[in-house]
Amino acid sequence: MKIGDLARVTGVNVRLLRYYEDQGLLESVRTSGGHRTYAPDAPARVGQIRALLGAGLPTKVIREVMPCFLDDGVGLQACVLDHVRSHLTDLDQRIDELQEARGALSELLDRSLAAAH
Repeated sequence: MKIGDLARVTGVNVRLLRYYEDQGLLESVRTSGGHRTYAPDAPARVGQIRALLGAGLPTKVIREVMPCFLDDGVGLQACVLDHVRSHLTDLDQRIDELQEARGALSELLDRSLAAAH
């Protein structure tokens, strides 16, 4: 599959596919003419990459997790679950911090509006 075909099938632009390749998330083989070609499972792999990016994982972690997908392509092997749990814990902590910041800003706004009246 050529890069343009992969872009059409996945809805991911060519530039981003090249970035995934540069980050070690996606593999291609070069033809004698220098064109990238991808394996038939590349669309599923791009879907996995997109799902993990959407879950907030950085490309470095995704590179580590990608080989650990189960055969169904949906679940992950137990060996990386602690790694994923760690990122979930980090996200929960960041959410708590953002909620505290939001509360402080809301109080400041409320006090400012009350003082203005």
